[in-house]
Amino acid sequence: MITILNDNFSQLNDFLHQKSFSKIFILVDENTHEYCLPILLGNMETDLGFEILEIEAGEEMKNIQTTNQLWEILTEMQADRKALIINLGGGVVTDMGGFVASTYKRGIQFINIPTTLLSMCDASIGGKTGIDLMHYKNMVGTFAFPEQIFIYPKFLETLPYKELRSGFAEMLKHGLIADKSHWENLIQIHKLDVDGIIPHINVSMNIKSKVVEQDFHEKNIRKTLNFGHTIGHAIESLCLEQGNPILHGEAVAAGMICEAHLSYLEKLISEEDSKNIIENIQRYYPYLDITDFKDEDIFSLLLNDKKNTDNKVNFSLLSAIGSCVFDHHCHQKNIQKSLSFYRTLNNI
Repeated sequence: MITILNDNFSQLNDFLHQKSFSKIFILVDENTHEYCLPILLGNMETDLGFEILEIEAGEEMKNIQTTNQLWEILTEMQADRKALIINLGGGVVTDMGGFVASTYKRGIQFINIPTTLLSMCDASIGGKTGIDLMHYKNMVGTFAFPEQIFIYPKFLETLPYKELRSGFAEMLKHGLIADKSHWENLIQIHKLDVDGIIPHINVSMNIKSKVVEQDFHEKNIRKTLNFGHTIGHAIESLCLEQGNPILHGEAVAAGMICEAHLSYLEKLISEEDSKNIIENIQRYYPYLDITDFKDEDIFSLLLNDKKNTDNKVNFSLLSAIGSCVFDHHCHQKNIQKSLSFYRTLNNI
């Protein structure tokens, strides 16, 4: 299902030749249109007609309005159930493109060609599709596997440093929840660059894939992939609501710091392990200023988290470096303490 592309994209062309698609639609944002689409089109061999669908870049575009526009364009261009959507982009493109494909005419085929580190290691894998509702992250979506995921690591060379760092947060998360040696190898990287990161991508992809294979619909172990995301999504949502969007990985890094400390407060990990995790995450990620965010606003978002049941916030927390528990209910005072702890890091 996940294929690493060689320089002439022969595996992608073999896939296109083996299938009987009626037409191809390539979804891009303005960045992947400029930097990645020329590479794809220069190597894609097909006699099928294709259309380019372009959206503006940014999380704020992952909404029902953009989705509706894409549905309308597909309708106007008479896309049928044998059409194929190629999602060429980062997490926003693969999330929304998958959602559009899985709902248009009750589902048409799609493939993901992720172009960011975050999308390669996380967002494009696992069959989760979706869009944001107001400022709530990924509140509307489906579970739908792409036909294939094609990875072209050289696309990482087109990324600005902040995007590379954003995706690295998900790799760190994979190590923390499932593979201590992966975590230890990642924190040995002193300079975040493409050459240093590429050797570790397969491990992260495999961790995500194995978890999803066990629990596609997120009933149990897949919830561990949400470590750092419960508080992280709340921070990301508040920034989006204020018109100051931040990168997903930046929010997840802040969330992992809060939730590592929360894991310690809940007596799941030692203080030493908590400090180890937090200090290493801080090496890569600057402090996010959340001093203007009230605890009650964060709690309001936590209570709307998709993992919750019976009006209780379900956390995925660390039980060791490389191990994670899910559906853990925390005392509200400890959640507040974890947020207060994060705010103190502004002075360090």
